Amino acid sequence: MIPMLKKIFFISILCYSCSSNNNNNPEVDTDIDPTPTPPVSGQNTISALEFIDEFVIPNQEIEGVPIGGLSGIDYQNGKWYIICDTSTPPIRYYEADIIYNKDAFTSVNINTMVELKDETGLPLQQGVVDPESIRFDSKTNTIVYSSEGSITNGVDPALIEVTPDGNQIKSFLLPDNFKANTIDDSSGPRHNGVLEGLSLSFDTTGYWVSFELPLIEDGPEPTTSDTESPVRVTYINKASGIAERQFAYELDPVTRAAALGTTFEVNGLVEIFEYDENKFLALERSFSSGYIDGGNTVKIYQVDATNATNTLTTEALEGANYTKATKTLLFNFETVRSQLTNNTVDNLEGFTFGPKLEDGSRTIVVISDNNFNSFFPQLNQLVAFKVVP
Repeated sequence: MIPMLKKIFFISILCYSCSSNNNNNPEVDTDIDPTPTPPVSGQNTISALEFIDEFVIPNQEIEGVPIGGLSGIDYQNGKWYIICDTSTPPIRYYEADIIYNKDAFTSVNINTMVELKDETGLPLQQGVVDPESIRFDSKTNTIVYSSEGSITNGVDPALIEVTPDGNQIKSFLLPDNFKANTIDDSSGPRHNGVLEGLSLSFDTTGYWVSFELPLIEDGPEPTTSDTESPVRVTYINKASGIAERQFAYELDPVTRAAALGTTFEVNGLVEIFEYDENKFLALERSFSSGYIDGGNTVKIYQVDATNATNTLTTEALEGANYTKATKTLLFNFETVRSQLTNNTVDNLEGFTFGPKLEDGSRTIVVISDNNFNSFFPQLNQLVAFKVVP
């Protein structure tokens, strides 16, 4: 395990809280977590991201179970939550201590594994879910996670709410066109292209889930040529459990052609985060096989869905008349590739806002899924950024 500096971290944060608030209130309650978590009113402007540091989590185990497949990450109230992308028991999420400052990571320790259960309280069995993203809802003190399911095996995607100890509370009702189509290949989700992204809504009344790839009836998968490849981002009211709104997000083309005689190419939306009303951060990842640098091109976009059409009742986006969300490039990981281990931008597919720095700046942490090194050696990679307002 990596050395922990948890006590030092909390002491430094509490000291910062005192120094930053004494002008207005000399009676500071140090029992209150001094690190606000988004959404935070008045702190929803993002003009740039500044690279802080990278940390590679070494291969290790908890209770004899390998740590890997780190597909989604969230930070709330001083705690970090990381979902494991596996359909093989134990199906799980982790709790971690991740500490960094304006210059570098100082300590990373994945210290707890929580096994996810079904509605009867039994551990989830093989192939029932394929977890992708995780969020801790501080309003309900529960965890929600998205699952891609397995389209080729007829397993529907899902959005599931659990207690912090992993017991399932409910599975949300998703629109019919989210379900696996086992009859023909004319419509429905694409295998491994379903519910990859998840965010609490800015007003905390619901959850946004996003597809990685277009529905078959919505358009083609991206290629190296420019295509019309929209993915659906859907709002689900957590009180009613019903989908109420949806917008379309247009994917970029695949960045690079596959190399060395290989042919696999893909680009998809792998994570979202609503940081203001109708304003999102989107993590988009292009992958092409045959590259020694990993083959990934990863970008973070700012997305504005204010004027986007509600496509919830639109059966097929291809050929339809509608307005997509707008997107603006915020950060391209190519600009820091040379500062990363082995010049590798790995399989980054999860992000979250983290604790504030001492100067009050917000931070973002991005995490990669190493696929348990199933295909070739990959990294459990953490990358931290300072948010420039």
